[in-house]
Amino acid sequence: MRIGGNAYDLREFAGAFGDLGTLIPFLVGYITVNRMDPCGVLVAFGLFKIAAGLYFKTPVPIQPMKAIGTAAITHAATISPGAIWASGLFTGAFWLVMGLTGMVGWIARITSRPVVQGLVLGLGLGFILEGVRMMAGDPLLAGVAVVLTFVLLSSDRVPAMLILLGLGATVAIAREPGLLGELGRMSFQVRVPELALTRIGWQDLAVGIVVLGLPQVALTLGNAIIATVEENNTLFPDRRITVKAVAVDHGIMNLVGTSLGGVPMCHGAGGMAGHVRFGARTGGALVILGALILFIGLFLSDSVATLFKQFPRSLLGVILLFGGLELAAGAHGNGSQRGDRYVVLLTAGISLWNMGAGYLAGLALWHALQREWLRI
Repeated sequence: MRIGGNAYDLREFAGAFGDLGTLIPFLVGYITVNRMDPCGVLVAFGLFKIAAGLYFKTPVPIQPMKAIGTAAITHAATISPGAIWASGLFTGAFWLVMGLTGMVGWIARITSRPVVQGLVLGLGLGFILEGVRMMAGDPLLAGVAVVLTFVLLSSDRVPAMLILLGLGATVAIAREPGLLGELGRMSFQVRVPELALTRIGWQDLAVGIVVLGLPQVALTLGNAIIATVEENNTLFPDRRITVKAVAVDHGIMNLVGTSLGGVPMCHGAGGMAGHVRFGARTGGALVILGALILFIGLFLSDSVATLFKQFPRSLLGVILLFGGLELAAGAHGNGSQRGDRYVVLLTAGISLWNMGAGYLAGLALWHALQREWLRI
């Protein structure tokens, strides 16, 4: 079925789950470690996944902001929910201004294609490495899942993602039979998000901006805006998007989402690669996943911990691995110019450590080569 430029079929349904390797670990951390209310977090994600799918009409993902999420989860004793909300409001206001003033377009124009390709390659390799780390905890299940995925992706008859999810749920229940009882005891309970703005103090605002928000800016620029636009326009040249639209979208979804008690959200080239690798070709995949997450947030938020147990960590690593392979394989660093290849590899290598540093290093090298200050 096709409605408004989006497809809603089995292939899109399978591709909808291609970003779980990134999404679920951060959701688990925010909800269990930072004690964020799952209702607000899930409702915000659900609403904006649906909005992104309907607006962009391509599988542009909605993900947790990684620098903020990592800092908040690993320092939960000192990072309050108020600080997390404040960081979302700051990043939302920042990218809304950058988009509306056209500043993000100017940054994109001075960013050469080899730098963008390096960012994409670095992201892909980073996803592969993180996927392997997650798989290491259960190498037998991971090995079976990898082989099975390669076999299933060689054929369009059976959606690989649905088989992987079925395998994960089966293994989880076999290892912990009590899960069946927990699933049977789940009950529907209607909840709505509580507004978070009144629960942000001045200290939260300072921590949210300085400790969480500012370090995220470079990562958002490189991954969530420039690399996402590059990935989308390469895969879907008939449905192109602009850095201005993506920046403004970042602004709106974070100002609204965190006001509802959500966490800072962004797009991401890796998430798009994951959706596409497992079958998504339109925004229908985002609408499907968003509707499912919104339903859970409104009616099953008190049972979300039980639902998360159906996704073994090693299986999420396999999903992340294949998303990284898809992304890295699409980064073309084999241009005729030796200098361009240096820029791609330098950007990618440093981006594995820090996305902002990789972007600045690649940009500096490219402009130095163009002005013949350096020769390679």
